[in-house]
Amino acid sequence: MDLKDWLFWNVDTQIDFVYPRGKLYVQGAEELRPQWKELTMLAKEKVIRVINTADYHYANSAELDASPDFINTFPEHCMAHSRGADYIRETEPEDPVVFDWDKEYLITPELFEEGKHRNFVIRKDAFDVFSGNPLTDTILKQLKPTTVVVYGVTTNVCVDAAVKGLSKKVKNVYVIKDAIKELPNIPLPFENWEKKGVEMITLKELKKMLSKN
Repeated sequence: MDLKDWLFWNVDTQIDFVYPRGKLYVQGAEELRPQWKELTMLAKEKVIRVINTADYHYANSAELDASPDFINTFPEHCMAHSRGADYIRETEPEDPVVFDWDKEYLITPELFEEGKHRNFVIRKDAFDVFSGNPLTDTILKQLKPTTVVVYGVTTNVCVDAAVKGLSKKVKNVYVIKDAIKELPNIPLPFENWEKKGVEMITLKELKKMLSKN
């Protein structure tokens, strides 16, 4: 198994979502911190590159509303430069390359050379990282993964959007089913994922796969 073609995809494991004091706390998300820590350490141990996505909003963001419906709009959360937008300590990316959604960058192949950078942060202003940051497609094309492992929050919003986008562009997409958490009142996407060929596995099953390398 060639792990050079693998990519971990950490979705929005930020303080505002994970901690009970967070501005858009996902109930029970804090219970997944041990799994997320294990995934972070596993990526480091196996030298697997990680895309870390992050909500990063300003006051005029389309998804923010003073009277949110908690389906298409939400209260203020993960505001730019706020503590709530930071990652929890279990998933804090080590020495990352950061791509803001509202800035321009010169994307060169050298930036993604093997052994150069392992962590990348893609900040976004939408549920879908592919529409919430115009650089996401370009970054994915530079990394050229054949296998992507997805985990984080929330299952039925931002994780779902990432999985849908990745399933169109990557051969193998795995979702770690004991390392995701959903919001209430929004349908779960599991049946749709299955139709797209996405495979849901446990962290234990992932570790068994990687132990062969």
